[in-house]
Amino acid sequence: MAITAAQAMWFLPFVLPICLYVAFTDMAQMRITNQSVIVLALVFIVLGLFLMPFEIYLWRLAAMVIVLIVGVIMNAAGALGAGDAKFLAAAAPFVALGDLRLLMALFMATLLAAAVAHKGVKYTPLRNLAPHWTSWEQGKKFPMGLALGPVLAIYLVLGALYGAR
Repeated sequence: MAITAAQAMWFLPFVLPICLYVAFTDMAQMRITNQSVIVLALVFIVLGLFLMPFEIYLWRLAAMVIVLIVGVIMNAAGALGAGDAKFLAAAAPFVALGDLRLLMALFMATLLAAAVAHKGVKYTPLRNLAPHWTSWEQGKKFPMGLALGPVLAIYLVLGALYGAR
């Protein structure tokens, strides 16, 4: 992996709770809160400054801006929720460019698993554990935070275990 194990290990304890919170709030309320996105971005802005060479740090910040612009355009086209676009932008700098192919495969697998699990639980008695979640009643809409949060968390776990030394 292109991300270093040290970077992933430093980011992981701060990012993991945010990712879990994003998955939960998107299922419960069909929204990814601005606060969670801001905190995620701040984790990178503060820690990234100490964990990587300054030039790479600046490129990663540029990635955040580029992904935000693309996300806003996709949101305007109706292809993506605003919270999803903001989360993707805040998550983008955590991903090393050399790991992009791995991240895409990880996203596809996680999205499939999240969709099957969400739809599966929706039609079983397990739904009674959280009967008032907004995501149950959304028809074709899907809480993408249920996939986006875990993808970033899994990526950082894999980076901590198999990242560059």
